[in-house]
Amino acid sequence: MEFYKNLKGSDWASLLPFGIACAAVGYGVKTLIDKKMSPVNLSIKKEDAKVVDSFDIEDLGSKAVFCRCWRSKKFPYCDGSHTPHNKICGDNVGPLIIENKAAGEKKEAQ
Repeated sequence: MEFYKNLKGSDWASLLPFGIACAAVGYGVKTLIDKKMSPVNLSIKKEDAKVVDSFDIEDLGSKAVFCRCWRSKKFPYCDGSHTPHNKICGDNVGPLIIENKAAGEKKEAQ
């Protein structure tokens, strides 16, 4: 397995394009893997080990709309940031909508 010791300078020069091509393919694969494994949360509560928000159902009123794309400036509430996010990256994420029909009916009765 010591064939490389017998290679001349011209042999090494002829292998150079192949080496460059291999490096380019490796870099491309690494870039694709890095993009697929990039963080979802880019800026919200980054100092916390885990982002957890808790709400009492009684405090939500008749309807609450929560962000699921992590781009909202009013996180955890949705501000519609998923629309440009979806256009840019081809995603289809939307908000989580929670409706308390009992609270809505109680409000209408008053």
